[in-house]
Parts: sequence; C-alpha cells; structure tokens
Amino acid sequence: MFKFICTTCGVQYNKSIDPPEYCIICSEERQYINPSGQSWTTLQSMKEQNYQNIIRFEEENLYSIVTSPKFGIGQTAYLIKNKGFNLLWDCVTYLDEKTIEEIMRLGGINAIALSHPHYYSSQIEWAERFDVPLYIHEDDQEWVTRKSDRIIFWSGESLELNKGIQIHRLGGHFKGGAVLEWKAGNEQKGILLTGDIIQVVADPNWVSFMYSYPNLIPLPAKKVKEISLAVEKLTFDRIYNAFHGIVKENAKLVVHNSAKRYIEALNGTLFDT
Repeated sequence: MFKFICTTCGVQYNKSIDPPEYCIICSEERQYINPSGQSWTTLQSMKEQNYQNIIRFEEENLYSIVTSPKFGIGQTAYLIKNKGFNLLWDCVTYLDEKTIEEIMRLGGINAIALSHPHYYSSQIEWAERFDVPLYIHEDDQEWVTRKSDRIIFWSGESLELNKGIQIHRLGGHFKGGAVLEWKAGNEQKGILLTGDIIQVVADPNWVSFMYSYPNLIPLPAKKVKEISLAVEKLTFDRIYNAFHGIVKENAKLVVHNSAKRYIEALNGTLFDT
C-alpha cells in the first residue's frame, strides 16, 4: 500500500495498492495532465532522489519554504510567527526529518491553512507530523484527495485563526479560493498572502487574476471587480504570492489598478483598435 503523489501537481492520495487511474486535480481545465502521461511517485521515492526543502528568512516573523529541485507546481509555502501562534500558509509536497527539525527550531506549527486545491500537496502528512488542524474552505472539499479528521472545513467569507490573522474566501481561481491577511506583518502595515488567487506578475507593480494559469483562461470582469472590492477592506501594504512574487509596497493600490486594467482589457476599452 502506497500513498501515491501526482508528479504534475504534487498532491498526495489515500493509500492504495495501485496508483489512481488519473489525478482529479490535474484532469480538469485549471490544470493539465502531463503530455507524457499521468505519473506518480511517493515521499519515500522523493527522499531517495535527494529532494530538500529550503527554508529562508523573508522578513521579521516570516519564512518561506520551497522544494529543490522543483517538484510539481513549484509553489512556496510560508511560515508565519504571530505572537506565539505559528501558521503554515499553503503547503509543499516534500517533508523529511531535516525540515521538521528546522521548523521546530522556529517554534513549530500550530495550524495549517490552504489557499486552494493546487497546493494541497501532502498536507495530511504535515498536519499529522506537527499534530495540528488544517483549514480548507468548504467550497473546495470535493478536491480533497486524502481524507482526515485533521481537516476543518470552514464556511462563510472570513475566519480568524489567531488575533490579527484571518483567512478570506475570494473565490475566482477556485470557488473556495482564499487569501491570508496578516495584520502585524510588515511592521504593522499588513501583509496579504495570496497563493495565486491574486497573482504577482513579472512586473511586481501589477497583479493578475485567472481561472486557469497554465491554460490561460481569464476570470470574468464581474468576479475580478468583486475580488478587488473585497481586498480593499483588508489591512495590507505588501503581497507575497505562491511563487515568491512580492509587491513590496502600496499593494492595495496595485490590486485596485490591476483589476481596473484587467477589466478594461476584457471589455475591449484598454486598447486602441
């Protein structure tokens, strides 16, 4: 019996003798099946291939976690230290004893929260090893590939996990797509961790919003406007996305301006045609 992991998205499945026929997350239009065919691995196989996690200090009380060499989608997870409450935002697939030891030196983990299904990875392994709950919006529960009593399916539009730390459902990329508001971050000016519900682009003075990134399917203008209006109410001046994209300052204005440009592009009013 193995807990198979999809090599394209990095999501782990329940124990089985044979691998699943296909990955439910990769086989729909927001992701993709590898053109070479569906393939699987396990954590044990990854350990034998010399993967490692790199934990990097980003700024006061914030650390990033990435896997090297790149695996799956290649996302970044973040460890937030908030006055005795440590939160892991999003997750990476690879987990080994060295990673656990390094995180324990930083104070461990008290909870895990996820932005959307593309980063579920081996979230249950992490929750079990650190003995913590993990939070997923109920609108995305159909995409959970490994069941566990550790999962708390939260509902509504916002949930406070700790004083000054709230997750907010924005939808868009996924119906339950969420972002994390950390009010104490960035010297009390606030940080928004967005996964790719809001995506920092090549020019970090702009962000974007998509239904599917690999397949370049945009979101409708109405939804982008809803997202922009929702984040205007939040406390943040900086954004970190899932691929270490950072809007260092004036991030709320960046989201506003980017949403305006996106909507104008969809409506055909941005271009001189």
